[in-house]
Amino acid sequence: MSSKPALHILLCAPRGFCAGVVRAIDIVEQALVRFGPPVYVRHEIVHNKYVVDDLKAKGAVFVASLDDIPETQSPVIFSAHGVAKIVPAEAERRGFFTIDATCPLVTKVHREAEIHHKRGRHVLLIGHEGHPEVIGTMGQLPDGAVTLIETGKDVFALNFAPDVPLAFVTQTTLSVEDTREVIAALKSKYPEIIGPHREDICYATTNRQEAVALIAPKVDAMIVVGAPNSSNSQRLLELAERKGCQRVQMVLRAADIDWERFRQISSLGVTAGASAPEILVEEIINAFGQRFELTVETFVTTHETMSFPLPRELRDQRPV
Repeated sequence: MSSKPALHILLCAPRGFCAGVVRAIDIVEQALVRFGPPVYVRHEIVHNKYVVDDLKAKGAVFVASLDDIPETQSPVIFSAHGVAKIVPAEAERRGFFTIDATCPLVTKVHREAEIHHKRGRHVLLIGHEGHPEVIGTMGQLPDGAVTLIETGKDVFALNFAPDVPLAFVTQTTLSVEDTREVIAALKSKYPEIIGPHREDICYATTNRQEAVALIAPKVDAMIVVGAPNSSNSQRLLELAERKGCQRVQMVLRAADIDWERFRQISSLGVTAGASAPEILVEEIINAFGQRFELTVETFVTTHETMSFPLPRELRDQRPV
């Protein structure tokens, strides 16, 4: 008979990698196979140190800006978060061979913003200041064409005249609940404002948040596997706390677990942000297994079948 205390783990499904992250990582790995190292990647391809370090070991070179890349014939890859238009323009000026790993759902938001601008509407972007996706989306349009808002208070502070045509788009990795409140405030203040035909928050963000919302009230504690600079992981952490879970921690690896926080618990929810690989989830469950007698139940809220094709530069092309 085991002397370890019993712990029931509710494992969120879906969790972890989304289709955009799978595609972005595949792009770097396929580029390394086809063209050989080095392959340059502007910014982290996705927000996860484990993934980035793994790709570095295979020959990827991550840079903060194009200025950090020497004159080269090697591929230059743009991250899944998207980039401002000045970045590919500068890459073209320098003669770089580029591959765009921007998530297609982020590209959708870029195109929406461009269409609104062409139709004479001022664009309001709901998002977090400084996030790479927000920088990339704002950078699709001329300076002054986009106003960034984060909260209902920001909506209250807007002072557009009633005759100014307005439209809004959103960052794809926001809290569904928070964004719904901001959109409601926008529509109340500006009834004629134009929104997306389909919601901008991506399917994976929505699905992961729905699973956490259901599990968090049922468990003594929750682990969110993810990185502090991952927006969708942060939203999962905040949501678990909002839904009443008293002990919540975001961890990248098992070594990050604050074991004092998880003393005397009998149930634990586990989820993972969209850029966290399943191997880290397994590592963390194994770490709990060293201290507890585990039973693991997968809590399925929906099944994901989304996938995205690789860019044309990597399709039907023989290795160099």
